[in-house]
Amino acid sequence: MTTTERATTRKPPRRTAERILDHALALFNRYGEPNVSTTLISAELSISPGNLYYHYPAKEALVNALVGRYEAALAEAMSAAGPANDAEGAWQLVPGLLRLAWDYRFIFRDLNDLLTRNRHLETRCQAALKHQQAAIRERVLRLCVIDGIGLSPEEADALSTSIVVLLTYWLSYEYVRDPRRALEPDNADAAVRRGTRQAMALLWPYLSAQQRQQLRPSHMAQMQADL
Repeated sequence: MTTTERATTRKPPRRTAERILDHALALFNRYGEPNVSTTLISAELSISPGNLYYHYPAKEALVNALVGRYEAALAEAMSAAGPANDAEGAWQLVPGLLRLAWDYRFIFRDLNDLLTRNRHLETRCQAALKHQQAAIRERVLRLCVIDGIGLSPEEADALSTSIVVLLTYWLSYEYVRDPRRALEPDNADAAVRRGTRQAMALLWPYLSAQQRQQLRPSHMAQMQADL
């Protein structure tokens, strides 16, 4: 076999830059971004600090790249959610957003600190919040009623804002409740269930009897899972 043939048949290694991001995300999620140094990341990967620096000259560059991943995943989640044709279909967006927040929980755990140190993230995080609120507001306007009358734009804004605030800071609440275990990987499902249930509690008073009946099985299943 020639050198060229060996080169074409050999399985290409995973790109170092992607491996760095994967390990950085795991460490940031586990310990919090402020508590993880680039030296620790390079040690976990068994590469030299210089190799890491070649791909990401500073920790801020790592954070920016991971936020880019989050933005791409958020856009995909919004697209996958589709139109809000009924209560059950519309509601699937909420656990999806909470799961995504869990996958990138270091962002939400350290959000204020990250924004203070990295002004580049300010507009990006604001855009992500606006994107989520627009999607939830669409569902609120389509589904929610008071005494048989749809919500006004101002009422829809208030309700969708409350839901987005809950989604944004739910994992911080989970962390305060149980700092040593809340953000461990095996707590992901329970955290998403509890957050989904609380968001549903905000929406529930505005749903019709038919919509509540449609959502009741999943609502009860979430309650049973945490007993």
